[in-house]
Amino acid sequence: MTIAPDRQAEVFASVEPATGAVVAEFPVHTEEDVKATVARARSATAWWQELGFGDRKERLDSWRIVVVNKLDELTELIHRENGKPLGDAQIEWTLVVDHMAWSAKHAKRVLGTRRVSAGLLQPNQAAHLEYQPLGVIGVIGPWNYPLFTPMGSIAYALAAGNCVVFKPSEFTPAVGKWIVDSFAEVVPEHPVLQLVTGFGPTGAALCRSGVDKVAFTGSARTGKVVMAACAETLTPVLMECGGKDSMIVADDADLDAAAQAALWGGMANAGQTCVGIERVYVTERSYEPLVERLKAQVGEVKAGTSYGHITMPSQVEVIRRHIQDAIARGGKAISGGHIDGTLVEPTILIDVPEDALAVQEETFGPTLTVTKVKDTDEAIRLTNATSYNLAGAVFSRRHGMEIARRLRSGMTSVNSVQAFAGVAALPFGGSGESGFGRIHGEDGLREFTRAKAITRQRFAPPVKMLTFSRTQKTDKMIARMVRMLHGRR
Repeated sequence: MTIAPDRQAEVFASVEPATGAVVAEFPVHTEEDVKATVARARSATAWWQELGFGDRKERLDSWRIVVVNKLDELTELIHRENGKPLGDAQIEWTLVVDHMAWSAKHAKRVLGTRRVSAGLLQPNQAAHLEYQPLGVIGVIGPWNYPLFTPMGSIAYALAAGNCVVFKPSEFTPAVGKWIVDSFAEVVPEHPVLQLVTGFGPTGAALCRSGVDKVAFTGSARTGKVVMAACAETLTPVLMECGGKDSMIVADDADLDAAAQAALWGGMANAGQTCVGIERVYVTERSYEPLVERLKAQVGEVKAGTSYGHITMPSQVEVIRRHIQDAIARGGKAISGGHIDGTLVEPTILIDVPEDALAVQEETFGPTLTVTKVKDTDEAIRLTNATSYNLAGAVFSRRHGMEIARRLRSGMTSVNSVQAFAGVAALPFGGSGESGFGRIHGEDGLREFTRAKAITRQRFAPPVKMLTFSRTQKTDKMIARMVRMLHGRR
């Protein structure tokens, strides 16, 4: 039994999805509380930035070691508060540790001052480019991956020289507090990373608090509300929203691997994954063999064992509605379809029309629609015919890269699922209803900075362009130079 938090109380309880047992209680922070927290973070920005890349790296490396040394504690906490199995919780922190190491190691290389060419028109100028921290970043995190997803913003923002105020989901605040408390063990001097807890109004207060950027992860619907709140103060946003990811299975696919990957991509974490597979498009030659393999393998996937309970109670009704709508429109459930409280059986649906809710809307549950297509061209067209453009997968021995490049998604795995999330050097993000901006990799570091261009005159220019004393003779000389430099191949 999952207990919905009381949004009117001054405190609220975090509970275990499986049992309803209380994990801990947390304050509902008000607008005044949030403003005061941001002000404290603002007071720490100068100190954190003045440490420089080297000293910040030492602190961030020490933080990573603290996280690793407390892995059992952290795994158990994620398991209790989010509901996912211990093994899946371990995978989550494993990915996080690698991102922590990468962002701290590469921040100076990516963001530090470097010389760029000033060009032949201004040879007297020395041109410099650097990326300066924004100041204070507000991070609004999700409940489905309460450690991995927000740390994609927190770790990179900190490595770039920013302070951070973190609002975790009201369903997983204990994991959020653990993140902040562990950081305070290695950076006790100043409030560089702080926590605020609560519901929608607390998140809205963070958007209006004067932070220099908000990094949000959640549904597209909530993302639009966040953007509207941030627009009041022209606060820039990074939006990591939902997905309706597909897997394309070609004629030459390894069907055993494709079936295994489809089940993992669709059912892991009870399907509560923004980059989870929800649609499978299979060419005619591969369709029947793949369906048979899915039938054979899905029996090994058990709700409550292979994956846990649905964390957010309201999502159960979304999943139920999508399954019922698919069947009402002529679809068939070749497995699952049953829901017991917050446990949803692994559900595979075939013959589902493209206008069904289970195809058009994000289900966020352990379901797959499997659709026969004529060829990969049709699979690509149907994959791209959605307002979500986040991620996906392709299974093909010979044409995987070619197909992947034709998909509008921000990320694609070939002959695997979700592999891109574990490569710290790669950017993570989508477009359309899936949001915009990037976490992870070089793009993720730059996301939390402003580009700063500086020129320094080294000697007087041979041709003075930027002066009122410029003569007609000078103008003719400039024109000749431009024609010589750019008027021919």
